Amino acid sequence: MPTMKAVRMHRTGEPEVLAVEEVPRPEPGPGDVLVQVHAAGMNPPDWYVRRGYSNIPEEMRPTFALPYTPGSDVSGVVVAVGHGVGEWQEGDEVFGLVRFPAVEHGGRGYAEYTTSPASHLARKPASLSHVEAAAVPMAGLTAYQFVFDHIKLDEGRRVLVNGAAGGVGHFAVQLAKSRGAYVIGVASGRHETFLRELGVDEFVDYTTTRAEDEVRDVDVLIDSVGGPDAHRFLPVLRPGGVISPVFPGEYHRERAAELGVTFRSGQVHSDGKQMAELGRLLEEGRLRVGLDSVFPLAEAARAHERAEHGHIQGKIVLRVVPDQTD
Repeated sequence: MPTMKAVRMHRTGEPEVLAVEEVPRPEPGPGDVLVQVHAAGMNPPDWYVRRGYSNIPEEMRPTFALPYTPGSDVSGVVVAVGHGVGEWQEGDEVFGLVRFPAVEHGGRGYAEYTTSPASHLARKPASLSHVEAAAVPMAGLTAYQFVFDHIKLDEGRRVLVNGAAGGVGHFAVQLAKSRGAYVIGVASGRHETFLRELGVDEFVDYTTTRAEDEVRDVDVLIDSVGGPDAHRFLPVLRPGGVISPVFPGEYHRERAAELGVTFRSGQVHSDGKQMAELGRLLEEGRLRVGLDSVFPLAEAARAHERAEHGHIQGKIVLRVVPDQTD
C-alpha cells in the first residue's frame, strides 16, 4: 500500500503534540478526488481542535477521533479521481476549503496527499503559487460569505473592519472595497502600510487610538476579533447599523437592539463555486493574498507556535512540496 507523510496528533495539547508520521495514502471515494498537496493553509479551527476545543463550553465541543490530521485549506494537483467525477482530471491544479465545517475526521490537509469532494475545489489561479493559493480558502470564503451572503453589502457603505490585517480581515477589506465601500481598518500600527496598499480609506491604530472615540456613522462592522469587550464598538455604528461577528463576542445585544443594530453572520462552509469566484478576482488582480509566514510541513508545530503569538498579517502556510520556489 502506498504511504505518505502526514502531521498527526494522538492527544490534544500544546503545539508539540503535532508530529509527522508515515501513514497510508488515501484513495478517492465516489465523488472525490485525490490531491497531491503542495501547500496547506492554517486557520484558527486547526489550533482549536489541537487544544481539544478548550475555548468552547464542554457541552458544545465538536467530537473528533484520534489520531487526527488537521488542515482544511489546500492547494495542489489532482492525481486521481473517484467514480462519478467529471469536472476534474489528473494534472489539474486546484485549491479549496475541504469538508468544512464537518470536523469529525479532519480536512486532513497537513499531509502530502488528501481526498476532497470534487465540488469543494476550484481551479487554482495561474498567477498564484500554491503557497499563495493555500492561504485563500477559509479566510477568503469567510470574508466572501459575510460580505455577499450574510451582510449583502450595498454599494457605497461605510464599513469598519476590526482585525483588518488578519486572515479574514484583509480579505474583508478588499471585498468591501470591491462593493464601493468606504473602509476603515483597525489594526496595530505596524500593519498600516499593508492595509493602505489593500485600499483602506482610513486607518486606526488601536494601540494608540480608541476607534470608539474617533469613528462614527459606520453602516457595517465586520469584527474578526470579538471577545469580552466587543461592545465598545457600539458607538461607532449609526442607528440601524449592522454588526457581523466572525468570532464570538460580548456585544451588549439588548443595548444594540435599542439602537436598532442588527447582527448578520454565519458559519463558513466549503463551496467550490465561490472558490472559483475568489479565483477570478485573484486572477484579475482585484484581490491580493497576504502571507505572514511559510513553514515546511515538518515544522507544523513551530507554525502553530507562531499562530499563538498573534498579531498575524495575512495567513500562515505550510509548504508541503519542499522544492517549491514560491
